[in-house]
Amino acid sequence: MTTSTTVPARPVPTRTPTAGETFVPSRLLDPPSRFGRPLMPLWLALVAAVGAGIALDAGFPDKGWWPLTLVGTGIVLAALVGRGWGSAFLIGIVAGGTFWGVHISWLTLYLGPVPWLGLSGFEAVYFGLGAILIALVYRRAERVWPSRWGRLGIVPLVVSGLWVLREGLNSIAPYGGFSWGRVAMSQSQSPFADIVAWLGMAGLSFVLVWLVAFVLQLAREWDLRTSSRVLIGAIAIAATLAVPAWPAPTSGTSRIAGVQGNSNAGLFAVHQPGDILSDHASASLELEGQPLDVVVWPENGSDLDPTLYNVAAQTLDAVSTHLGDVPLVVGTIQQRGDKVYNTSLLWENGGVVDYYDKRHPVPFAEWMPNRDFFHALAPDLVDLVTRDYEFGSTDLTYDINGLIAGISICFDITDDAVMRAMSAEGAEVVLAQTNNADFGQTDENLQQLAIARLRAIEFGRSVVNVSTVGTSQIIAPDGHTITGIPAYEAGTMVADVPLATVPTPASIVGFQVEWLVAGFGIVGLLVALTTRTPLRPKTARRRS
Repeated sequence: MTTSTTVPARPVPTRTPTAGETFVPSRLLDPPSRFGRPLMPLWLALVAAVGAGIALDAGFPDKGWWPLTLVGTGIVLAALVGRGWGSAFLIGIVAGGTFWGVHISWLTLYLGPVPWLGLSGFEAVYFGLGAILIALVYRRAERVWPSRWGRLGIVPLVVSGLWVLREGLNSIAPYGGFSWGRVAMSQSQSPFADIVAWLGMAGLSFVLVWLVAFVLQLAREWDLRTSSRVLIGAIAIAATLAVPAWPAPTSGTSRIAGVQGNSNAGLFAVHQPGDILSDHASASLELEGQPLDVVVWPENGSDLDPTLYNVAAQTLDAVSTHLGDVPLVVGTIQQRGDKVYNTSLLWENGGVVDYYDKRHPVPFAEWMPNRDFFHALAPDLVDLVTRDYEFGSTDLTYDINGLIAGISICFDITDDAVMRAMSAEGAEVVLAQTNNADFGQTDENLQQLAIARLRAIEFGRSVVNVSTVGTSQIIAPDGHTITGIPAYEAGTMVADVPLATVPTPASIVGFQVEWLVAGFGIVGLLVALTTRTPLRPKTARRRS
């Protein structure tokens, strides 16, 4: 026989709030923000950041798998959700370092690992700082924008605005910036490329990052039905793909030839003075008998300045005369007084009738900033830059017997301000001269060619991209290749190149778009940081 006993309930002690303290029942404490929690542990986020950097690079030439740029962007954003500034910076450093390390590996070909590591590391820090800003927005998004539709409508805009802000600052500072590797620059062959004619390079980056951030935010809205999320996401993707191509109206053509001498024109090349000039003169003989309006040689197409060396002047005269007194656009190096310029010459009727000086010399290659400081760190490398090229201030166009041709030398093609100024001067076609010989058969020349293709679409102008070693192509205003010369082959290309005078929307409002979207990111970040919200206590008191 068993008996049961009733154990009286143990009284729960209570505590009287002390003076100045308000007791808040636990049921009234703010619940943890599910949108503020990381989507993955930190170790996995760092592994994902490495994969994101590799995916970002794979979207660019030579692979050119452009959808992977969107995938890589999405992985970076997902890894930043819920992070504090320290872990966000670490994730950004890893993703940015991986991307840049792969993307500009061509720097190691002749210069070795030090410049590559230095530039990759610097760019990774930029990437990390941008990651902090995005992570701060994600961390406070639910409290600042508690409505589902508020989050969907605002958070992706702020995140993409901050991404463009980082790309924009990276493109201008320090030392003129490094305007390379932007999200937009991976899309030269994608169906999104048409957007660049409406919104410019920064606008295309903004739209693509917005789309990725919107899909990510949509996936996190678990209280929204799956069918609704899929439908809304599909509409967003379709809307961006539905942006029509700019019609790129043209008026007439000009018969333009490009010459690729396949010259050993690299920084450390060993050759006799005049060899590069001779290579391009010889290749130009293929054009004999063809009616031409202008012949374009690449950057450094003549290693002798024809205003100083009679043999160079006589050679240019002979080529021009042999081809029917056609004007030549020739790249060379000029010294005027104590200043040195990377110059393009318009040679006609036995002399120079116009010239253009490169607007954007490349720091650490064509000029050495803070020479004494960097010489103390790497004297052998700094000593390789024996002369500092001046920043050009000439007009950006030539009038070649009525043809208004914009002139770009190498890195100029990456500079938004230079290209917009060229369009404002009325350029009907862009003659883009470059020398890729320092980078061998790497991705560099294809990455630059992709930028030239996007510029053709952005400004609705044909681009005649001529290199010493390739890849040289004539690109139509809609971005398709008219003709070209394979890399590392001497040869010529000729086409009746479409001319255009109607400015694209991007050429008119490109800067305003960039400032607008970057400004939206800054304002959104400030709102997120300054909006006052109830604070959840760090720990809840246990009662026994």
